[in-house]
Amino acid sequence: MRNFDFSPLYRSTVGFDHLSSLLDAVNRSDSNQTTYPPYNIELLDKDKYQITMAIAGFVEEELDIQSEKQMLTVTGKKLADSADRNYLHQGIAARNFERRFQLADHVEVTGARLANGLLHIELVRTIPEAMKPKKIAIGAEKASLIDVDKRNAA
Repeated sequence: MRNFDFSPLYRSTVGFDHLSSLLDAVNRSDSNQTTYPPYNIELLDKDKYQITMAIAGFVEEELDIQSEKQMLTVTGKKLADSADRNYLHQGIAARNFERRFQLADHVEVTGARLANGLLHIELVRTIPEAMKPKKIAIGAEKASLIDVDKRNAA
């Protein structure tokens, strides 16, 4: 029951044809990913988000964060440990990982920091001026657009 029928959506919307492929891609990547490392996604403000990943034992040199085409990829590659250790129990998972996050339109990574075994990645959604709501005046001989934000501020 993982298949969705989007035909009713196509009858009443315009330009959302990429939605089906996006949901399929997210569904495929979710089924292939492991649960390591654990993470949180927080909404900090209206358009500000933070992803927090628990990556105990990793240092900055072992981490790689890349954002490309609405895909955020966090990779951890553990460097070889030169110390010869004899573990009686090894419960700290210091294995390599790759975690992917599908980003929405206009969401950009603004920074990352590593503190106390947690990797914090800050994201911001910046809506372009052309996509902000505009009021369309009625009755004028020449149609004019009035910026909704400017009208509401007055």
